[in-house]
Amino acid sequence: MKAFAYERPATVQDAARLATERPGARFIAGGTNLLDLMKLQIETPATLIDVNRLPLADVTDTEEGGLRIGALVRNADLAAHPRVRKDYAVLGKALLAGASGQLRNKATTAGNLLQRTRCYYFYDTTKPCNKREPGSGCSAIGGFNRIMAVLGASEACIATNPSDMNVAMRVLDATVETIDPQGARRSISIADFHRLPGDTPQIETDLKPGELITAVTLPKPVEGVHLYRKVRDRASYAFATVSVAAIIARGEGDTPKSAKLAFGGLAHKPWRVEAAEAALVETGSADAAADRVLEGARGQGSNDFKIPLTRRTLRATVAEALRV
Repeated sequence: MKAFAYERPATVQDAARLATERPGARFIAGGTNLLDLMKLQIETPATLIDVNRLPLADVTDTEEGGLRIGALVRNADLAAHPRVRKDYAVLGKALLAGASGQLRNKATTAGNLLQRTRCYYFYDTTKPCNKREPGSGCSAIGGFNRIMAVLGASEACIATNPSDMNVAMRVLDATVETIDPQGARRSISIADFHRLPGDTPQIETDLKPGELITAVTLPKPVEGVHLYRKVRDRASYAFATVSVAAIIARGEGDTPKSAKLAFGGLAHKPWRVEAAEAALVETGSADAAADRVLEGARGQGSNDFKIPLTRRTLRATVAEALRV
């Protein structure tokens, strides 16, 4: 780990200002991802800006009937929150499917939004990686790519977003709130917050330099059974090979009246295809929905199995929702 300066600002605007004034600065809260990357010298911030004492750890109801989640709310606390358990169960289930109890006690909402890929080559500084060193190449293409993307990838990067929480936030149509160094506040749809790799895989979100996440807002809850199904290589402390976050309301018989679906483990960002949701409701067929989700899917050899696995996982998720 390289030496760094340390700052503990008193206000959110001071934190954002410091991030602009100090080239190479990074915000730190739980540090469950950043510190690992610093130890490997994948991340080498010149300054760490500790935001833990900022007033961003509350969960409050919104006037519209939704929920506002502070950026510093710990994953364990969020999963256990009464409103989350009652009205946003898919979020609680996704959080509990991730990491370990100890990590959930430290990890924050904002940190989870910014969690970086677990691509083997991103973590191996002896191998080319366009995320670490733009223009150097993508070792996963033609390499061992079992956990890599089959959707939304590019010739520059086939990494995946590792977060379970992000998949649930996507199916819930969350909004990310931020503040910049000038004090201006902005709201970013979760659909637009994470970026596909394109030619710039090192740019992973829509955040601007110095912009600090202050909260995530959820709209009022919608009708339906909340499910999070995660397929992984072992029962605990493993990232998703494929995951499905679903909110499905049952109609007459064994058909869905409404459906919202988001997928993890498939792309550089949480993957959602509204046409797939419409196909599920119109036809009652999980396979029809899977056809829409998997349009353009492309394996890289070791990860070809993700394509049929996505179809099977969606079938199981829909079947479970309609049995409840």
